[in-house]
Amino acid sequence: MLARRNPGEAYRRVDFDARVSGATPGELVRLCYEQLISSLGGALIAVQRGDNQMKSQMLTRAISALNALHMGVAGEDGIAAALIHFYTATRRAVLDSVLDFDADTIAQVRQDFIDISESMSRAAN
Repeated sequence: MLARRNPGEAYRRVDFDARVSGATPGELVRLCYEQLISSLGGALIAVQRGDNQMKSQMLTRAISALNALHMGVAGEDGIAAALIHFYTATRRAVLDSVLDFDADTIAQVRQDFIDISESMSRAAN
C-alpha cells in the first residue's frame, strides 16, 4: 500500500527497518540523529517550497526521533540529566514550529545535531 503512494518512502522505511534490526545502542543513537537531521532539513526545504504537508511529515518524523532519543536515556543524573534537558528543549522548539515555523531555530537545532553527530563519529574512530 505504501509503495503505491510513494515508492521513495517505502524504500526509506525498508532501509530504516533493516538498519534498526540488530543495531547496537550506539548505532541506534546515530540512526536517530541521522533521522532527526534529515527530517529537519526536509522541513526547511518544504517551507521553502510552500509544501505544508511535507513540512508536517518532516516535523512529525523529527519529533519521533527526539522521542526515541529521550526514551533511550538511562538514568537521571549527570550527563543523562543534560541529555534529557537538551532533548526536551529541542522537542519544544520543533513543536513550536509546527504552528509557527521558525526557520532560523530549526536550522540552528539541525546544525547543533550535525555538530554532535560529527563529534560522535570522530570519537568512535
